[in-house]
Order: sequence, then C-alpha cells, then structure tokens
Amino acid sequence: MRAARIVPLTLIAVMAIAPVSSHAQITVLTSGGFSAAYQRLVPAFEKRTGIAITTLGGASQGSAPNTIPSQLRRGVAADVVILSKEGLGDLVADGRILAGSAMDLAQTPIGVAVRSGAPRPDIRTVEGFKQMLVRAQSIELVSTSGIYFKEKVFPELGIPQISAKVKPLSISDLTDGKVEIAIRPISELVNVPGVDLVGPIPREIQNVMVFSAAIVTGSKQTDAAQRLIAFLASEDAKPAILQSGMEPVAR
Repeated sequence: MRAARIVPLTLIAVMAIAPVSSHAQITVLTSGGFSAAYQRLVPAFEKRTGIAITTLGGASQGSAPNTIPSQLRRGVAADVVILSKEGLGDLVADGRILAGSAMDLAQTPIGVAVRSGAPRPDIRTVEGFKQMLVRAQSIELVSTSGIYFKEKVFPELGIPQISAKVKPLSISDLTDGKVEIAIRPISELVNVPGVDLVGPIPREIQNVMVFSAAIVTGSKQTDAAQRLIAFLASEDAKPAILQSGMEPVAR
C-alpha cells in the first residue's frame, strides 16, 4: 500500500507558513512513535500559525479500546492522525483517510531497552537476541512492532512460544520493574527517564518503521490540518525529529 504522496519541498514550505484563521482548531490523534518529535514541534506551530491543537494518544494498530482505529470507529473526533505506515494502511482500507492527504514524516528502527541500571543483554547478533528473548521473564511489546514480532520474528526464530511472555503494557511498566525488557521503535525509548536503550535489534530481523500523517475523512478543518502536516514534514521539523531518535523521510 502506497499511502503517501510526493509533495515538492517548496510547496511544503509554503503550506507550513501560509496564513490561516487565528480561530482554527484541530484535534490530532497520534501514536507513540512520532510523539517525542511532535511534542517539541507543536508549540512552534501554534505560535507561528495561530492554530490551536488538541492532542489525543493511541496505539497505531490493534483491537484494544485505546488504539487509534478503535477510537475512530467509536466516533472519537479527530482531524489528523499520526501513526505507523501499517496502521495508516488499515485506516485507508476502512475509508477513514481523506484521499491524497497522507504523508510520510520520519522513520526509526526497532530497539531494545531495559530499566536504568539493569544488566544490558548482548543483542549484536540474531542468536544473542534470541537468547535474550528465551531468558527474559517478561517482554513489553505493543502495536505495530508487537504484530511484527508475533507474526514474523518469533516464528522465524523458531520460538513462537515467546508470545506467552509478551505484555502489551506501557513504557512506565519497564521503569516500575513490571516487565524485564521493552521492544519498541527507538524513538519511544530514547530520552525516557528510567530507561536505558540497549540498541537496535540485529539488521537481519530489523524492521525500520515509518510514521505517517494524514487527514481524517470528515474533518471540517482540512486547511489547518494540511498546514500542520506540511510543517511536520518541513525542514523546520528536522532537528526535533533527529533529537527524538528518528530520521526524516527523504523527499
């Protein structure tokens, strides 16, 4: 599925700074992968444009009540979604995304983290990574990365039984000691108090995750929504994206 469109950099720059109504308000439903960069960028966007933003959170995929698809299905109002490319594909299939509005923003590899001060496992090789999974008492995995591991990595490594150790919790459960290791996009693991990033998972089983933004079908604020997406994809957003452990998507 190719959800994103190609937009010239000059057009992105113009859209990001174009004047809009000072009374415009939009609601953004975002997953954790792009959240660190997003939180850095929103104040600057609001100050520059006068657009007020309300932010809601949710996982990119899954059937739990708090996931972005579940929230939209039960009628939670949102103008923009920011989530994994896979999750965006689900929303496109459901007819919940305005045609032509999707844009890739940034990408990040999947990594492993432990509670600060805990021993760091050796995950430089696939075998070392596999042994970490076998020895771990509990593993925190959520959303798109959780689906990827359960459907692809665990079976390929010959350890499908590891799924029984998986706990779809939150990163705070790692710092609280409720889970032993967390496997998430690196952007969700860097600069988090109480968390030590071990590193990316081995290249042979790596899945570099792309996070995209799009306008929700039925939004009454498409002009303001387009300007937010253009800003998040602009050169001005690059420093915040890099600081959050991600890389901008080449255009």
